[in-house]
Amino acid sequence: MVNWVGTLTALYKIQEEKNPMTQYIIVYRGMKNPPSPDQGEGGREKLGEWVANLGDAVVNAGTPCMHSKTVSGDAVQDTGMETAMTGYTIVETDSMDAAIEMAKSCPYLEMGDLEVCEQMSMG
Repeated sequence: MVNWVGTLTALYKIQEEKNPMTQYIIVYRGMKNPPSPDQGEGGREKLGEWVANLGDAVVNAGTPCMHSKTVSGDAVQDTGMETAMTGYTIVETDSMDAAIEMAKSCPYLEMGDLEVCEQMSMG
């Protein structure tokens, strides 16, 4: 039988030794529809430029999310676009404040909100 906890802990320790920086998930939440398809395309271009400008801090440029469901112990329901997770980007930096500064410059703020979450090390 594989000891998954021990294996994961060892992998996280190796990762931390290689790079002591912390990873943060910038979660895109909610979304207002752009007034026109051209403005939507312009928003995607701005987001691509933002990611490119973050340079080596980007661990995972992320992906947009589509329809979502909220699952609880006894129910499944549609998640409204106003509160749904609509995408993410993962960055690596030395502090929450630095990750927040990165998020503040994100053009997605013209369409919705961002949430910055520190990834917890399992090591």
